[in-house]
Amino acid sequence: MSDRPTLTLDDEVIAFSPGQTLYEVATAEERDVPTLCYDPRLEPFGSCRLCVVEVEGIRNPVASCTMRAEPGMVVRTATESIEKYRKTLVEMVVSENREVTVDPLRGYASQELSNLVDRYDAGAGRFRGAQSGVSFEEDGNPFIHRDYDLCISCNRCVRVCAEQEGDYAISIKGRGFGTQITTEFDGELRDSSCTFCGQCVQTCPTGALADRKAMRAVDLPGEVEETRSVCPYCGVGCSVDLLSKDDKLVGIRPAMDGPANEGALCVKGQFAFDFVQHVDRLKQPLVRSADGDLVETDWDTALDRAAEGFRSVLARHGRHAVYGVASGRTPSEANYIMQKFIRVGFGSNYIDNCSRA
Repeated sequence: MSDRPTLTLDDEVIAFSPGQTLYEVATAEERDVPTLCYDPRLEPFGSCRLCVVEVEGIRNPVASCTMRAEPGMVVRTATESIEKYRKTLVEMVVSENREVTVDPLRGYASQELSNLVDRYDAGAGRFRGAQSGVSFEEDGNPFIHRDYDLCISCNRCVRVCAEQEGDYAISIKGRGFGTQITTEFDGELRDSSCTFCGQCVQTCPTGALADRKAMRAVDLPGEVEETRSVCPYCGVGCSVDLLSKDDKLVGIRPAMDGPANEGALCVKGQFAFDFVQHVDRLKQPLVRSADGDLVETDWDTALDRAAEGFRSVLARHGRHAVYGVASGRTPSEANYIMQKFIRVGFGSNYIDNCSRA
């Protein structure tokens, strides 16, 4: 017998761990409790009220993300009245948004609101009125699009910037209907303390904050494919999902289940991928001709020329005349071969890697 406390969840006795919220208990038991302001990486906020549940003995529905589970509680997650309440909330949210359906390339969580609209068949007309969001189209940064006409003031972007990154680059101004996401002095992101990690983009449930580089591929033909990989830029080993269309890399997202990064990336890991298919990227080996110009050649000729150069330097200047620097953009196997080449081939430890920094 387990000595864990229990409560009754939808007429089923459930054991839980002390300190768990009702939302955590419900999701662990595969109850589909909707949210809009919730991100498991952040402290519960309780602003969207979509996660409300009925608790016997409490008059009004309570936000399950902030209510701690207590022994003996009787909880119902999807009664008729609760579902009606949730539908009304979704209708109120979408009533002032310019649009609900946005392209998934905007960000990892960008489909959350549209999925809820479909789930509850929630139209925008019932509460249609003025719009409170004001987009920041003139922000010239190349990474993050700020489309506040789609903002629902869930505060997830503000909280992830503060709680996960510690940057405090964005905040909330105004109250009530005048609430607006903003930066220091209401300026551009690049003039703030923003490090362009992209976490605000990936947590936004409406696409109000969007991946500007990925959005370039919205009109490209083909379906978006995701491929799990590891960021090559440093030694942390962040897990990433590569987004491609017809074998063309169009975006990168942090893997929310990545053991090293848990949904976080730096600006390089998130946005610095244009080199992959850049027009200046070399596709053939080059060697210098007799007049000093670089000309294309085959691999055998290029490798023979390189080997000849290494041998002549070693013979003339000794083993410490060669220093190897491996690349953070190559697989670990290639870096292993590189250090083996220097240590065994030249008998030297003059080998480093840009990832070490």
